[in-house]
Amino acid sequence: MFPRATQTDRRAAARERTEALEAIDRPDAEAGAPDAPPGPGRYLVVERDGEEQHLALTRSVTHLGRGFAATIQLEDPGVSRRHAIVVQRRGSVRILDDRSANGTWVNGRRVFEAELADGDVVVLGRVVLVYREVLA
Repeated sequence: MFPRATQTDRRAAARERTEALEAIDRPDAEAGAPDAPPGPGRYLVVERDGEEQHLALTRSVTHLGRGFAATIQLEDPGVSRRHAIVVQRRGSVRILDDRSANGTWVNGRRVFEAELADGDVVVLGRVVLVYREVLA
């Protein structure tokens, strides 16, 4: 039989998981140079504490939301746990609303599905993201 974890042990484990999730939310930190310009690829750019943060879209399907299952977690009460999905296929990038409460907005229009182009402004809750394509 395994010994029962004390409440202090569970709290410490929860803090460790939270720190790991925060590290996932900072893709530029992996490169070791947070101020370095992003390499070629597709990104969602968000401004945090006066600095731009580039969130790389490296998967063919990226889930955006407040929940733990989201690929990119957005800490805003106006963002649903499962808010939107970014799909990359055949050279194009599309954003789909994932039945969110406050909707997915692209360039000031509420959308259920939209193709993204460089410079498009995406709003989820109160989070403003700019879609960027960096060419080689």
